[in-house]
Amino acid sequence: MRLAFLLALAGAALVLASASGAASRAPVISYKDDSFGAILATPKKQALYFWSVEKRAGGRIRCTGACARLWPPLYVTSRAAVPKRIPGVKGSFGVIRRPNGRLQLTRNGVAVYTYAHEGPKQVLCDNVDGWFVVRLR
Repeated sequence: MRLAFLLALAGAALVLASASGAASRAPVISYKDDSFGAILATPKKQALYFWSVEKRAGGRIRCTGACARLWPPLYVTSRAAVPKRIPGVKGSFGVIRRPNGRLQLTRNGVAVYTYAHEGPKQVLCDNVDGWFVVRLR
């Protein structure tokens, strides 16, 4: 009986550890930029953007091909990898299936992208051709 209790306790500890590990690997973070304040970023602090064309199109994906090479989508491995709410980050999160079949992260129903010519802690293309950094006000 004692062995069964210890095994159950160990199993519960593993479940809790894996749940907390998933939460610590959220696909995005809130990052405080000197110019823009709190923005949405990857865990490596690369700024995330939305395209106003897609926002006006009700969230439908329009950035494909050459556009997606310049503005790489933030891909996720599964719907389960994206919690609806992320602690410390404003907005609701989800996914959209792109024309190529891969899943892309959305915030408030709009797909988010990085910019290919930016490194961590850079915001070079806010308000450029309809692209805007995701601000967390």
